[in-house]
This record gives sequence, structure tokens and C-alpha cells, in this order.
Amino acid sequence: MAKQRPIYEITADIVEDMKREYLEDLQKYTTGKRKSAPKHWKDKYCYFTARGSQMEAMLTLSSINDTYIMESAGYIVACALGNLSTWKGDKAREIKKELKAML
Repeated sequence: MAKQRPIYEITADIVEDMKREYLEDLQKYTTGKRKSAPKHWKDKYCYFTARGSQMEAMLTLSSINDTYIMESAGYIVACALGNLSTWKGDKAREIKKELKAML
């Protein structure tokens, strides 16, 4: 069995991919290939990032057996998966699959 990556590494990948999506959309808007301005990446995935609590928690977790304040990592990851349901793409599928495997 392959060694699981720490949750904080996975979370950093999530944030990086969301920022990349936002910057691509912003570039399309500024070049006229998109009619409306994109939502800021933090607003697009508001439950995960704008409020900051899940992202902050996940950036401190190493494994599914950890806790953040009084919440188990399993609970935090499960909530994050629910809130990331609108995040699409190959990277999203890969990361969500990795998180589900931890549960």
C-alpha cells in the first residue's frame, strides 16, 4: 500500500489548484474571452476557504487520526469533501479520491 500524504500537503494542493483556476478565469475575463468577472477563488469555494476554518484546520493536520481543537480530522475531512462538491476537474477528482480513501 502506498504511503498516504499528510493532509496539510493535500490541502496545499487544493488551494494551489483553486488559485490556478481563478487566475485562468481572470485572464479569460481580461482578454475578453469571458463576459463576467470571476468570483475570487476564496468566494468560489466559500465554505472551505472564505471562512477559513476548514482550510486552516486541514493545514495543521498530518493524518486522519489527528485532532484540531476538539474536532477529529475525520470529521473535518468529511465536511471539507461535502463543501468541495462543486470543485471540478482532474486534479479535484484525484484529490477528493485521496481524501475519501483516508476516511
